[in-house]
Formats: sequence, C-alpha cells, structure tokens
Amino acid sequence: QVQLVESGGGLVQAGGSLRLSCVASGSISSINDMAWYRQAPGNQRELVALITSGGSTNYVDSVKGRFTISRDNAKGTVHLQMHSLKPEDTAVYYCNADLLLSGRHYRYWGQGTQVTVSS
Repeated sequence: QVQLVESGGGLVQAGGSLRLSCVASGSISSINDMAWYRQAPGNQRELVALITSGGSTNYVDSVKGRFTISRDNAKGTVHLQMHSLKPEDTAVYYCNADLLLSGRHYRYWGQGTQVTVSS
C-alpha cells in the first residue's frame, strides 16, 4: 500500500521553530516533485514549498527566508524546516508527492499534521 505519512507538527510560540517530515512508502518506482501544502480554517489549501527530484525549490512569498524544504531521495523523505513562526502559519500541513507507480504518475497526499503558533 502506497502512502505518505507526516510527522512533526505541534504547538509552538511565535518566533519558534518546527520541523515537519514526510516519508513515502510502498511499491514506488520513483518520486518526482515533493511539496508541502497548508490549509487554515476557512481558507483554501495553498502550496507552501516544492522541491523537484533534482533539488530545485520554490516557496510561497510569505515563508521565504523562514522555511526550508529538503529531501532525501534514497529514503523517500521530504522535510520542512520552519523558523520564525508566526500565528498566521497556523494550519494543517499536508505532504504531497508525484509518484511513479507501475509506469504511471499519481499525486498522493498525506493525512496532514497540525501546526499551531500561539502569539
């Protein structure tokens, strides 16, 4: 069974740091783009950061300079290091990945992990 499993969310004070991790498991031929999205109550899900298989990265403007996305291709993991957290970063964070399974591409989502930043 192919799945993405996130970990690392929690409650932190403004200015603090958290590190999110996501691991892909199952019969996966390869992993292309990996990304983190977030969704706050009443808001649409938004792309926070993306990393290609080659290591190129993109960030939403609101997190540039504070968040860093990284991946370990050998382990099938992607991480999101978050510094200088703000209350507006509070959301459920979702891992997303483009997986190659039996010759076809599929986008998978993790179950989400809650990040709460108190002021």
